[in-house]
Amino acid sequence: MSLAGLLGDVLPRVASIAVFISIGLFAANLLVAFGLVERVAGLARYLTGPANLPDAVGTAILATAASPTAGYGMLAEFREEGLSDAATLVAVTINTFFGFVQHIFTFYLPVLIPILGLEVGVMYVGARAAISLAITLTGILAGMVLLSSPESLSATPSGPDTADATRREKLAEAGERTASKLKTIVPRLALVYVAVAWLTTNDFANARLLADSFTGATGTAIPDVPARSLLDAVGLPAAAVPVVAVFAVDTTSGAATIAPMLDGTFTPRQAVATMLIGGIVSFAFSTFKRSIPFQYGVWGPSFGSKVVALNTVLKVVFIGATLVLLLA
Repeated sequence: MSLAGLLGDVLPRVASIAVFISIGLFAANLLVAFGLVERVAGLARYLTGPANLPDAVGTAILATAASPTAGYGMLAEFREEGLSDAATLVAVTINTFFGFVQHIFTFYLPVLIPILGLEVGVMYVGARAAISLAITLTGILAGMVLLSSPESLSATPSGPDTADATRREKLAEAGERTASKLKTIVPRLALVYVAVAWLTTNDFANARLLADSFTGATGTAIPDVPARSLLDAVGLPAAAVPVVAVFAVDTTSGAATIAPMLDGTFTPRQAVATMLIGGIVSFAFSTFKRSIPFQYGVWGPSFGSKVVALNTVLKVVFIGATLVLLLA
């Protein structure tokens, strides 16, 4: 792919993400400037209180339900204002269920459940909801154990200067703080996304050719080899292999692949387990193409790596626990 084509593919995606991050950053700065943190954060105090997080972090958690990107943007701003790495990781973990809630209304209800049917669709969405909720509760427990007391953020308004500032000054201050942060985040986002796009369209071309050659010689796709071993180990039918392979690449296509086989090939539990395994396999794709560029852009490589690792480990662990329950 040419450089122009590469930039044409990546830059609109970066621009879209940057818009939502800017909304989150600006919202966080507005809440601080106008002294509204306490009012909004009070709604999430049942989460932030037991986890020993500052009340202000509750605004980011609630924002995640509307836009995970905006929620992360707010957390990034709070980290800049003094939230420790440990507290930020706890907040990121608690965010999980609220990020899932948004997908219920934008994807699971209108798209996935109609494809899978009511029984299997609700079972699958319920399983994903339970996994997300378990991760959120793990974050609260981690905060109770690892954090001694809520930290104070330097952006929290306290004093006559903030109270006496005019509305225009507060808006200007929020805008300046947002612009300053975006100058750091957006170039980093663009750089990492371009690098990932270039790798997936160039350096990985030989890998795809090798995979095609392997499939032609053996009749088995390379991704099917580990998938088949995993499925044999948990006792799922052989028909699960192509489902997992498709599901790993695209959730909607995977659901459409398994839907015709729900009448006899798969029991509802086996179908849900198969799709969850597809979700595990897809982590390799989604982490490299989406999660790493986004998290590196928001947090930088060092802390972004910690966020990616934490999210991946928790999801794999709790999906694995769910599989044990489903197939017991």
